[in-house]
Amino acid sequence: MSPVRQSSPGSTRSCPHCRATILESAAICPACKKYLRFEPGAAARATPTFSPLAVEGTIRHPDAGEPWEYSVVVVIKNEKGEEVKRQVVGVGALQPNEGRTFSFAVEVFAPPGTRVPGSLANR
Repeated sequence: MSPVRQSSPGSTRSCPHCRATILESAAICPACKKYLRFEPGAAARATPTFSPLAVEGTIRHPDAGEPWEYSVVVVIKNEKGEEVKRQVVGVGALQPNEGRTFSFAVEVFAPPGTRVPGSLANR
């Protein structure tokens, strides 16, 4: 078995299965859910330590009228309010009487043994 590569926090790579940009430390791809390496504890590291933000919402087109178009945009800003990343993750259209549910979550993976404040760990 090959040793686990040591990398700096936040380093990325491409998933060999779906080509999504993922953390280099990931043992399971968060996009396609396929295993990237098999080693003891890989599944435990694939589970987020906590999720400080999770939002879900649904939109429904009324049963009459023209189709509605939509874009799903994710924006990440730093502590100064400066935009770090903006990405369109999906686009589409709703025909009359169609609906879509959108979910968004931020998952944090803290190193083993890290003490997470109780107010964050319970989310």
